[in-house]
Amino acid sequence: MPKILRIINRFNLGGPTYNAAYLTKYLAPEFETLLIGGMKDETEGSSEFILKDMGVDYKILPRMKRFINPFNDLTAYYEIKKVIHDFKPDIVHTHAAKAGALGRQAAAACKVPVIVHTYHGHVFHSYFGNFKTSVYKAIERNLAKKSSAIVAISEKQKRELVDEHKITANAKVHVVPLGFDLNRFQENIEEKRKNFRLKYDLKDDELSVGIVGRLAPVKNHSLFLEAIKFLKENSSKKIRAFIIGDGEERAFLEARVNHLGLSEVITFTSWIQDIATAYPGLDIVCLTSFNEGTPVSLIEAQASNKAIVSTCVGGIENVVVPGKTALLSEVSEKDIFFKNLLLLAENDDLRRMFSLNGWNYVKEKYHFTRLIINLSALYRVLLK
Repeated sequence: MPKILRIINRFNLGGPTYNAAYLTKYLAPEFETLLIGGMKDETEGSSEFILKDMGVDYKILPRMKRFINPFNDLTAYYEIKKVIHDFKPDIVHTHAAKAGALGRQAAAACKVPVIVHTYHGHVFHSYFGNFKTSVYKAIERNLAKKSSAIVAISEKQKRELVDEHKITANAKVHVVPLGFDLNRFQENIEEKRKNFRLKYDLKDDELSVGIVGRLAPVKNHSLFLEAIKFLKENSSKKIRAFIIGDGEERAFLEARVNHLGLSEVITFTSWIQDIATAYPGLDIVCLTSFNEGTPVSLIEAQASNKAIVSTCVGGIENVVVPGKTALLSEVSEKDIFFKNLLLLAENDDLRRMFSLNGWNYVKEKYHFTRLIINLSALYRVLLK
């Protein structure tokens, strides 16, 4: 039985943990998998409950953390080499930037036969200045040479990696969309809606708008705040808004909310562990990011029958159906974003149509069984 060492950045709430868990559990018995990952930040919610609920074993590398630290990173690199030496994997599959950098270097040094890396997103724009970005691109091009295959999670991301940023050749990149157990988002929707709205004292005539994700600069929450202010001043509906998540921008965003006079409108919930209990209480889900890979929140929103207003970046155009499940605008088009949000807020029939279209679109495309089939086939080809 071939062995896979799967390495993820850290065990924080988000798509990579879910995907790593499904792959670790359901690729058996064809493959034996060992899952390892780094430490979450203090501001992030832990995703370890996902692994425990699924009965998936895992190992944490305490020194592998989000931010660059030469001592921590070198220590984590040697820890990964030790795991490779002890486990003797046929495949090392890394997920996201830090795991990809340390894991692929270690795997190449240990002469692992097959090395695979998945880009869950990338840092080639909207994260750093030009010089730092050019350094990261050079590193990723070198790591790509050490990789047997690269996995992109959308066609748009593949085009960015190959054509725009020239990280590697087209033939080396395989598109494998993320996969989840989305059925749980269809369970007890009415009961979950009632409980969420009761908890946050949402009245029947109040329209609720939410955004889900890390409170980080790249997520561009300031646009969300401005859009809610526009909605409050121009909509005929009573508006409530929810920022679900946490992160280093929390204090800044809270101060911004006060400055905009939105304290009675916007609620910070921090992380909600079972996010499937939150979406039913919302009427519209927003995303305002400068850069995305495949945003899990938009997949979950569609699985929860929610209409979407989003910026059109990264793989978002592959995740939603523009004009049928979501209204999209470029990051620079603030006015269009505001008008899209107002249109969905005011038009109950359009919002209802979008919500019905969402589940039909994602229920098979992003189910984890399709993920298992795709990656199993890729591994078999690479092992030959």
